[in-house]
Amino acid sequence: MRILLAEDDPDLSRQLKASLSDAGYVVDHAPDGEEAHFLGDTEPYDCVILDLGLPKIDGVSVLEKWRRDGKTTPVLILTARGAWSDKVSGFDAGADDYLTKPFHTEELLARLRALVRRAAGHAQPMLVCGGVRLDPRAARASVNGEPLRLTSLEYRLLHYLMMHQSRVISRTELVEHLYDQDFDRDSNTIEVFMGRLRKKIGTDRIETVRGLGYRLKPLHDEISDL
Repeated sequence: MRILLAEDDPDLSRQLKASLSDAGYVVDHAPDGEEAHFLGDTEPYDCVILDLGLPKIDGVSVLEKWRRDGKTTPVLILTARGAWSDKVSGFDAGADDYLTKPFHTEELLARLRALVRRAAGHAQPMLVCGGVRLDPRAARASVNGEPLRLTSLEYRLLHYLMMHQSRVISRTELVEHLYDQDFDRDSNTIEVFMGRLRKKIGTDRIETVRGLGYRLKPLHDEISDL
């Protein structure tokens, strides 16, 4: 999952970026509202963590601009402001959730997982596709009960496929959601890691739809067992 972190505090930004990366997210950072608005307007994020007190353009104004432009990306507001009126302003601007500083990083990660999960239409925290199971809380996956040993990018790739299982996902979409903005989008690494992931979960679980992309699906016998 690809996250935009819009936060002007350098220390907090470094801490959150490290924690989010450790949790398997790809993170782009914006230190002010102007850059946050630009990135959110031009890049396809799975979720945004947005500080209300950003310089140049405040967080509420940034969020209002996104929503007016039809951006539906889930947004989690961060702020040092504790007044109820600030929370109301954030929600009225289009925020999906809210955390007041200081906060525990684990709570932020839990709220983030819930936002991403709901946006993709999943009610349960555990992602299941036939015999493949993925637990975003523990960043672990298994096939038919056997734990999978995945690299960071293999895990992110499987996570995204499981979040959008049975839908054809283009290579471009995968690149946009699995890498940060500086990644060389002409690289063939998606194909390389897709090949490695197929070997680990079973080649027939990931279908190549020629000219369109990839689709994760359960095996035929797993469908009949449902």
